[in-house]
Amino acid sequence: MTTQQSEAAQDEPPVDLGKTDDGGFEQRPHREIRLVMIGLVITMLLAMLDNLIVGTAMPTIVGELHGAEHMSWVVTSYTLATAASTPIWGKVGDLYGRKGSFLVSIAIFLLGSALSGMSGSMTQLIAFRAVQGLGAGGLMVGVMSIMGALVLPRDRGKYQGMFAAVMALATVGGPLIGGFITDHLNWRWTFYVNLPLGAIALIFIVVVLKLPKVRSDARIDYLGAILLTVGIVSAVLVTTWGGHEYAWGSKQILGLGALGAASLIGFCYVEQRVAEPIIPLKLFRNRNFTMVSIIGFIVGFAMFGAVTFLPTYQQIVQGASATNSGLLLMPMMFGMLVVSLVVGQAITKTGKYRIFPIIGTTVMAGGSLLLSTLSVDTKSFTSSCYMVVLGAGMGFLMQVTMLVAQNSVEMKDMGVASSSATLFRTIGGSFGVALFGTLYVNRLTDTLKAAGMQGGGQSTASMSPETLKSMPPEQVSVIQHGIANGMHTVFLWGTVISVVAIAASLFIREVKLRGGADAAEAKAEAALEGAL
Repeated sequence: MTTQQSEAAQDEPPVDLGKTDDGGFEQRPHREIRLVMIGLVITMLLAMLDNLIVGTAMPTIVGELHGAEHMSWVVTSYTLATAASTPIWGKVGDLYGRKGSFLVSIAIFLLGSALSGMSGSMTQLIAFRAVQGLGAGGLMVGVMSIMGALVLPRDRGKYQGMFAAVMALATVGGPLIGGFITDHLNWRWTFYVNLPLGAIALIFIVVVLKLPKVRSDARIDYLGAILLTVGIVSAVLVTTWGGHEYAWGSKQILGLGALGAASLIGFCYVEQRVAEPIIPLKLFRNRNFTMVSIIGFIVGFAMFGAVTFLPTYQQIVQGASATNSGLLLMPMMFGMLVVSLVVGQAITKTGKYRIFPIIGTTVMAGGSLLLSTLSVDTKSFTSSCYMVVLGAGMGFLMQVTMLVAQNSVEMKDMGVASSSATLFRTIGGSFGVALFGTLYVNRLTDTLKAAGMQGGGQSTASMSPETLKSMPPEQVSVIQHGIANGMHTVFLWGTVISVVAIAASLFIREVKLRGGADAAEAKAEAALEGAL
């Protein structure tokens, strides 16, 4: 396609969604795709950096706004809004145009960032973080669905390494940037820093991205959206509050669980009776889509569990510096990045992908098993090698699960496929942190009590590398053994859960990726897979 044709794509007649089929991809010139990728990469960086930067500045923010008792809500409000809005953004993009919905989500995210930076109280900050989260829900979905619309699945491996690199950069650089801003500028710049980056992304998307106009007479499934939102919010609150704010058996947690279950059952009932469901349940008749959704949930489970608890072990047991905490996860991110790049190129060359989820889930389980052997005597080099193995397993899976999900649906459902894959990974991470957190704290507390430190619960809550410096060596040793025991429990259960992902990966079928030599055959195989 010539440059003139690309520039004229804006003036193409509207596409009737009812007539769009899964063979309707139009490959764009690599130069055009690279320019669009700049905007997409910046947007993805915004989405991933935000919580990491803000988390580093949180003690300073709480001190200035005098709201320590509400500190958790600064993160919770953002997380709830992001999770609840993710599937809705995907459906809006499918119905009314991916470019327009993506630009709106960026604008809302930047508005929330600006308002958060101007907050004069914790109440305002919590509310504005929710606004920011609403926009953030559309950032990742927009990036993945636009990439799915621009690049044939067979060729997507050429570009997916960029996103793996962004993830590694955000995980390592986020805490460092947040610390620098807090120490040398002002905590408000942890939010304002989003504005110039977002403006650059907006300019690239507006000027460079050309997508066919979309016309749909369908209305948003508002009832389904409300029921899904209530279900997601309830699930996230249960995993966030359970065992911390309220006991697992408390009426608050049980009530939220019942509300969430009832809402999701109602959602499934409604989705079978509306013309344009938020998440078409028919997608789950496709074996590949269902299996990668399960795998994505478990990847979120494993990744967020590792990111949450490994730094504590490295700082308190191995004596690593907390100042450069982001660097502690570098081995895992390195393994993820390198493998993701290799896998992407292999898929582009061969068009085959089924083997990679099988290898990835197996390696991820092996990495979790190795990490379950961590003890107070484990050297930093050894634990880093174990982290590389876990990261490598995730590298086989992170982009492949999205690729398979998008290849399993028609073009008109690309946004729904992208948002579903993102949502399952997010919810998996939420459940992972909650379950692993409970297991970790219980094992640590039991170890402290067994050693005669009866104030186990209080010691656990106030534990940090600084507080340990003022404690007797024998108490420090007990705490270090307790943390090592907690890590053993967390990653041993992580291994068990990873086995479920291995089983799911074995059921994935090798459906030819769109973009191969025989597109008609690929379409026929995809239709057969949907029927099975």
